[in-house]
Amino acid sequence: MGRPSGVQVTGPLAMYSDGFRVELSRQGFTANSACPQLQLMAHVSRWLAAQGLAVKDLTPARVKDFLDARRAEGYTMWLSPKAMVPMLGYLRDIGVVATPVPAGPSTPAEKLIEAYRTYLVQERGLAAGTVADYLHVARLFLATRPVDGELALERLSAAEVSAFVLTECTTRKVGSAKSIICGLRSLLRYLYVSGHTELQLAAAVPRVAGWRHAGLPKAISPHDVARLLASCDRRSTFGRRDFAVLSLLARLGLRSGEVAALELADIDWRAGEVIHPGQGPPPGAPASARRRG
Repeated sequence: MGRPSGVQVTGPLAMYSDGFRVELSRQGFTANSACPQLQLMAHVSRWLAAQGLAVKDLTPARVKDFLDARRAEGYTMWLSPKAMVPMLGYLRDIGVVATPVPAGPSTPAEKLIEAYRTYLVQERGLAAGTVADYLHVARLFLATRPVDGELALERLSAAEVSAFVLTECTTRKVGSAKSIICGLRSLLRYLYVSGHTELQLAAAVPRVAGWRHAGLPKAISPHDVARLLASCDRRSTFGRRDFAVLSLLARLGLRSGEVAALELADIDWRAGEVIHPGQGPPPGAPASARRRG
């Protein structure tokens, strides 16, 4: 791969190459990973000189032009804007390349999302993860509104809210559906307090049915059990142990914690029974339950 000190940079970026080497080292780049970055800087500098451009001309549009030219020259690596991040970050930090100003929101939906973000952060004081989840739901919901330039939120109805919930939650698991419901209620409360809707529609959001034990796993088939047991190499100590544990789980219905707690004294070898603590035996029954192996 070569050494970073062996890469020669000529052209407009030459005076910044030594500082970039130091910065790459400070950021933890190894010699092998720093070398391609300096080679990329050298190529950018040659391209700027050939185009009659200065360092300050490295705008996002010029960066795209350079990457297009690099690709056209047959290069197969370091062809994306991500590859330019270390070099551009350094040049922007030292003030020779301007930091691009992000474009403001343009569509009504984007403007509403930004206002909603400010409300969640400044008024509600929510954590960053929660804000991200709520904004995701907001984008999903606003994408269902008219696309002719206006959101028409003043005409939003409870039926439209219910239809959105039905569409989004039908194929989701309970946890994901509840996240959609929570985010939608938050958005609708904001739309009401900010005057976008005349009605408080958060109450129109239906609940998610989350019955207890609805997510219990199904039993595997006898065929799969047989295949699992057959996978144990019973010629080895570990294989025999695994076979014994899986047999207890599959044939006696013991839980993993019950199997882990078993001791030799819990096995009645003559009767062919395993004794284990029960879940609360009925009155008159012994304190432990027996299962025949």
